Amino acid sequence: MGSRPLPLALALAALLADAAGVHRLAFYLLLLAVTGAAAAAFVAAGDALEGKRAWPRAVSTTLALALLVTASAVRGNTPPGAAVPAVALSAVVAAVLLYGLSPLAWLLEPLRMRLRVRPARPVRVEAATEP
Repeated sequence: MGSRPLPLALALAALLADAAGVHRLAFYLLLLAVTGAAAAAFVAAGDALEGKRAWPRAVSTTLALALLVTASAVRGNTPPGAAVPAVALSAVVAAVLLYGLSPLAWLLEPLRMRLRVRPARPVRVEAATEP
């Protein structure tokens, strides 16, 4: 089961590792975040396709997954000892914002009233007997 807090926590840990100067650890944390983000995106997309009204969550987790993949790909292609590219940091920050703001996506969903319809009870029709 995919959960959104796992890739969020891993992406935040990667940002903290970058701030501390441990860039190799940040790269591996991002790779772990990609797997968690993929699981969360698949679960959200499955829920949306089942009709559970999870489209905002599906879109936000899929976009965050794309950003995390972009960040890890850019990091993976930088030479050792080079500075972290700005694109990689920006993508991680944008993914963190998407994961952080996605719980507020319920505001964008229209309200839907649920009507409870009770099944009709069978009516007993008694035969009228005439005296």
